[in-house]
Amino acid sequence: MLKNCLLATSSALLMGLGTSAHSAVELTMYYPIAVGGPLTEVVDGMIKDYQAQNPEVTVKAVYSGNYDETRVRALSALRAGEPVQLSVLGALDTHDLVEQGLVEAFSDVAQDAPSQDWLKSFYPALMANGTLEGKVWGIPFQRSTIVMFYNKDMFREAGLNPDQAPKTWDELVQTAQKLTNDKHHGLMIPSTGYPYWMFQAMALQNGRQLMNEEGTQVYFNDPKSVQALQFFHDLAYKHKVSPAGTIEWGTLRQAFVQGKTAMMWHTTGNLTAVKNEAKFDFGVAMLPAKEKAASPTGGGNFYLFKGANDEQKKAALDFVRWMTAPERAAKWSMATGYVGVSPAAYETQALLDYAKTFPQAVVARDQLAVASPEFATYETARVRELLSNAVQAVLTNAKTPQAALDEAQAAADRLLRPFN
Repeated sequence: MLKNCLLATSSALLMGLGTSAHSAVELTMYYPIAVGGPLTEVVDGMIKDYQAQNPEVTVKAVYSGNYDETRVRALSALRAGEPVQLSVLGALDTHDLVEQGLVEAFSDVAQDAPSQDWLKSFYPALMANGTLEGKVWGIPFQRSTIVMFYNKDMFREAGLNPDQAPKTWDELVQTAQKLTNDKHHGLMIPSTGYPYWMFQAMALQNGRQLMNEEGTQVYFNDPKSVQALQFFHDLAYKHKVSPAGTIEWGTLRQAFVQGKTAMMWHTTGNLTAVKNEAKFDFGVAMLPAKEKAASPTGGGNFYLFKGANDEQKKAALDFVRWMTAPERAAKWSMATGYVGVSPAAYETQALLDYAKTFPQAVVARDQLAVASPEFATYETARVRELLSNAVQAVLTNAKTPQAALDEAQAAADRLLRPFN
């Protein structure tokens, strides 16, 4: 269990929140949803509660699709001169947002002592992607790790221990082989939407982070990266435990709850939807290890755009602090499956009680102990697309792992050359 080494008390974090210290202020916020379930209703409900406590602040929340669509819409509005103060964008977007001069550092705005304590209250693994050049640019909100969901009933039918998920790559293959039959696959890992993310998990497990800390270099064709992509490919073509070709991100959850696969890797943000939809006993486990256990973090951060006036900055800071306070972080985690972003969230009575009856809720939190930052570089969108295309080319048998990653490496090197 991850220790609460950075625990800040709820009372300190909430000091000064929920009061109408502003004149009439309007904030516009764009946000994405990348998983299933009625999460727009949850976000709207939280904003309604905030406005009830802060009637002088109006928050206009604009649901904008997935992460890529939200980035395009929010930045297009910003560049068109529309008033946009906040957005939830991918935690991996920090390099580009800072390099393009689009965002304010929260650490520059959060100057008083309670706000400084608040910045220190989050899990370090969730702060890594949003911290650059010694400043905090992104505040964790809907954050995740990749976890393994598995059908315990299918484990029992195959003579497997339903309380023991595979812990290594070899065990994963052996278990998936026992679970594969004419009715369902043993394992499915999504390879559309965010193929780079699933591949990054395997590379990390094989001992290779795909980029340097500065986001200026990538290691796509490192031998350990190539081995990881070969393993991804072999799940379908050698071990025959997964379907050949690409597997849809958006429909994999339904495939799992409909019994089409015994195991799946997916974001923990799908946990509550699986809980509500599955008609069978299911477990959640950390991802299996090769050289080590590992998962990249994922999900979205709050970002504060430049151009806000002083009153909007104060209101935006107050709103983001309110949304990420322990009670709200716990509520959001229970409603979605996303990680409660601070140790204090897991000390709330609500989440303590929830975890007792539904221990699957703390697996992603526990996995933060072995988590690494999500793949992020300068020119993030273009570099990430190169990697995702390489992964899909291999999974469709169009290219070998070595050839696909050599090509992606060369193209990424060209894009990143100005930053080296």
